[in-house]
Amino acid sequence: MNRAASALTLLLLAVVGIGATYLLQRSSAPQIAAEQRWADSRKLLDVLPADSYDNQPLDQPITLTDTGLSHSTLAAGYRATKHGQTVAVLLRNQTEGYAGAIELLIAIDANGKLLGVKTLKQNETPALGGPIGEWPNRWLQVFTGKSRGEPNDTGWALKKDQGQFDQMAGATITSRAAINAIHDALRYFDEHRTALLGSGA
Repeated sequence: MNRAASALTLLLLAVVGIGATYLLQRSSAPQIAAEQRWADSRKLLDVLPADSYDNQPLDQPITLTDTGLSHSTLAAGYRATKHGQTVAVLLRNQTEGYAGAIELLIAIDANGKLLGVKTLKQNETPALGGPIGEWPNRWLQVFTGKSRGEPNDTGWALKKDQGQFDQMAGATITSRAAINAIHDALRYFDEHRTALLGSGA
């Protein structure tokens, strides 16, 4: 009898322990998922200073029209706001590099100035165009502060094409594709400014 009571007590303790663990996991799962999502979005959105916006830009997608641009294709757009005011627009832009598609995330402030560029996807040759995928990226940082008209249209090209920008060493095609895609995004922003900024402009 004593042995049976001990076994029953152990069984009850095990059931209570398992139940408590299950309830704890269930109650903390949404918080863990939210924290993971925040970490993932920060990794994607690190082209923006963390204190420059207070919304979740990825939860505010923008409906884009006329997405086929001169040298690239827009895949998505997002709006970053602070206190209800649009502070930046993020455009996911895809272009063709040397070894395949290159996808860039391009952040533009409300005045049309480039805040940053990050490569989201690329298949370039590791020793040549591959460094475009590194973050932070010194070559892509050169474009920060530029706009559609600064430099002018002819300046938005490699120096070897009579433009203003150096290329990544040994990666002419990759460099040219990235410059054209960034310029495309800035031009698109300029031409669709009102729709992109929304009512919170």
